[in-house]
Amino acid sequence: MIISPNQKTSSRRLFFALWPNETVRQMLAEIAGNIASHGGRSVPRQNFHVTLAFLGVVETERQGCVETIAADISADILADISANMGANMGANMGANMGANMGAQHFRLCLDRIGCFPRAGIIWSGASKTPSALLSLVRRLNSGLADCGLTLEKRPFKTHVTLFRKAGRVEDASHAPVEWPVSDFCLVESSTLPGGARYRVLRRWPLR
Repeated sequence: MIISPNQKTSSRRLFFALWPNETVRQMLAEIAGNIASHGGRSVPRQNFHVTLAFLGVVETERQGCVETIAADISADILADISANMGANMGANMGANMGANMGAQHFRLCLDRIGCFPRAGIIWSGASKTPSALLSLVRRLNSGLADCGLTLEKRPFKTHVTLFRKAGRVEDASHAPVEWPVSDFCLVESSTLPGGARYRVLRRWPLR
């Protein structure tokens, strides 16, 4: 269960995200170390993520709708896999099973350094965003609107924030970070004197 009986919080600041494994975090931390001369406040490696949809402050009673949307998206993906596996069972079963399973999760290649100068953010991003990632973002935004949430209107841009309150950097390539993405998360954000703290509340599979 997500909500503890002892929890007094009536609302939470939430977002959906891709949450990297430790190998990806280490590689991103090394890239951040190479550009530390640009100044700013480095983001702790445990906070690295790609935001899929920022929900803002969500009342506890509405969080159930949010989780249902995510579960439905995950279930649809799994159902599509099962249907495709059954339809192809008689023709080269092994090859088709592999193709269908691989069509749902994806690999994200982070290979660019860039910045949002007005926000003072330096990020690692992707030269090419996988179509599966764009589809996931679209489905989340569509479903969350049905929950009565007002989402950000700015276009989605794949990025992991490395520094805040930083100077401008020129867009450039960096050694590629290959990230195998097999799930997405609902995350709670809390603001503390030392900076943001993130807590993964739930995960949903993509395969």
